[in-house]
Amino acid sequence: MTTGTPPATPWLRATWANWVDEAVRQRLRIARLLPSGGVGLVVFLAVLNLVLGLLPVAFVVATSMMVGEVPAAVDGGIGSAAWDRLTSIFLLAAAAFLLTQILTPVGNALGEQLRRRVDSALRDDAMALMLRPVGIGPLEDQRTLDELNEAVRAFDRDWGTPGQACLGMVALIARYTRLLALVVVIGLTIGWPAGLGVGAAVMAFRYGQRGGLRKYSRVGRDLIGRMREIGYLNELTMTDVAAKEIRVFGLTGWLADRYADVWKTVRNTLERARRRVYLTPYLLLTAVGLLLAGAAMVYAAQLGATGQVSLTALALGVQAVALAMSLGGHYPESDTSTQFAMQSLTALQRLRDRLDELDEGQPRPGRLEVPAGTPARSLAFDRVGFHYPGSDRTVLDGIELELPAGRCTAVVGVNGAGKTTLVKLLARLYEPTSGAVRADGVDIAEFDPVRWRRQVGVIFQDFVRYELTAAENIALGAAHVPVDRAVVLRAAQRAGIADALLALPDGLDTPLSRAYPGGTDLSGGQWQRIAIARAFYALEAGATVLVLDEPTAALDVRAEVAFFDRFVELTRGVTSLLISHRFSSVRRADHIVVVDGGHVVERGSHDELVAAGGHYARLFALQAKRFARGLDAEDAEDTDAVDDDAPGAGTATRHPADQPAVDGAAADVVVEGVGR
Repeated sequence: MTTGTPPATPWLRATWANWVDEAVRQRLRIARLLPSGGVGLVVFLAVLNLVLGLLPVAFVVATSMMVGEVPAAVDGGIGSAAWDRLTSIFLLAAAAFLLTQILTPVGNALGEQLRRRVDSALRDDAMALMLRPVGIGPLEDQRTLDELNEAVRAFDRDWGTPGQACLGMVALIARYTRLLALVVVIGLTIGWPAGLGVGAAVMAFRYGQRGGLRKYSRVGRDLIGRMREIGYLNELTMTDVAAKEIRVFGLTGWLADRYADVWKTVRNTLERARRRVYLTPYLLLTAVGLLLAGAAMVYAAQLGATGQVSLTALALGVQAVALAMSLGGHYPESDTSTQFAMQSLTALQRLRDRLDELDEGQPRPGRLEVPAGTPARSLAFDRVGFHYPGSDRTVLDGIELELPAGRCTAVVGVNGAGKTTLVKLLARLYEPTSGAVRADGVDIAEFDPVRWRRQVGVIFQDFVRYELTAAENIALGAAHVPVDRAVVLRAAQRAGIADALLALPDGLDTPLSRAYPGGTDLSGGQWQRIAIARAFYALEAGATVLVLDEPTAALDVRAEVAFFDRFVELTRGVTSLLISHRFSSVRRADHIVVVDGGHVVERGSHDELVAAGGHYARLFALQAKRFARGLDAEDAEDTDAVDDDAPGAGTATRHPADQPAVDGAAADVVVEGVGR
């Protein structure tokens, strides 16, 4: 399709390019979506809207002809030829009116079906896009999040969706068919100058309305970040996510003020844009439109007064002008929803482009099957280097670490040492920036990522509390296999949560959320056991690697001791990686590795590392000392049990012995008797 020769000056070229993109290419993009709603349905709706566009014109023509026939029918009386003509025309007008009333709801119902079909296809497309990346890096990218937010916002509110844009585009057939027919009627009855003038007036009004809406909607894109903040604050105050802290910390007033400030900024920006886009153009275009329409009406009156047109032609021309001018306003079935749907569709394309950009230069995901029993010998971090996208801070710097198959390896270190990053690389949530993670000598990047992850059962320290039943929460550890309730119960028993779950109102079928009928919530420690059971369920389903990232952070001291007393037996023969700040946990591991500054600085058994008197020994003694002095001692400090390797986390600059403590669990040391 040609769009004409672009203007010469840079400003005009830029303006032309924007207009072509927003007014032409985006509409073509919407038109290409129509087949996803069903070709037969689209064709039927197009014909239906063509008929709906012509019926009002037929009604105007018929009623105008009635006006012309009335004098003759009155003179001739009932039964005369003139009366019969009047009756026939009346029946035609009534038929046009009734047919319009019948076909309009039919079109609305079928249009809704078209919208749902298109939206369903696009919603699946958006979901597939966000599930496409092998890792989670794109989900932490600001530009990706902005495009995703704009693309799915329409689906979330079920308004301004691409499906509505398709429906709105089909509905334009009725509007512009009607306008074209009315221009022809005016041209034939009053004169072509009047018809063309009215057509130009309507299009001027339409340009002001539709073009202004296009310009105004650009402002919304600049406010995406602010709108996302408004949504976050609204969710924060309207749900139970932070209800306790909001009240305990007295944040109610602060949150209300923050919400009001952000909303005021958005509102003021939109109001300024509305005045700029609509006020002056509205006054100018209204003046032009009224001048053209007024001239057509005056011309019609002059023709009628001088007898140059019949009464029928005059009535028809005047009605046609009035009906045509009504087409110069806002089209509720098309304009707003179509414009914002265009933005959603454009954002979806930008999201696709952004993901392609992030994928550029990345190795393509492997497709190899994972051999049964992998790893049979070891998992190894082979000179692995890593830094998070968008960050210059090196988290891992050529680390070399071997996890013997069938054994438990514990990794300890101060905050920011890179422990949790090891978990993310092993689970292929990120790919190393250098080096490789190898399973029995094979780079795991060569394996199909989905099949590799089925080999790995992970307990993240920030595990998700799904608002599902207890059985479903556990079975999600291996969602690729049919749910086996016997295995679910066995996993719950191994995690020490079975009795508590069976005691719930509906046992394992109880929803773990108070937001649902019969639902309940669990304590932090119970939820942690659910996460542990989820990992055990993965092992039952064939996983050969178990990764535990602070697996007992929410358990009390005795519960943790009891769990790890059984842990070795429960995971015998499983290749496991244990990340923990608590030395009462890691001392049971077959092998302990100390990481500092992205390097392995010590390795050995608990006894060997204590005897060596290095990093591990100092951290171990520090926990015991803190507990011996009391957790409430003035110089006792707690550190966060959070993902301390993520972008922005502080880098440990002090010697490990000078760190305040790994966490507030030194009591474990004394309970175990290891502090003596």
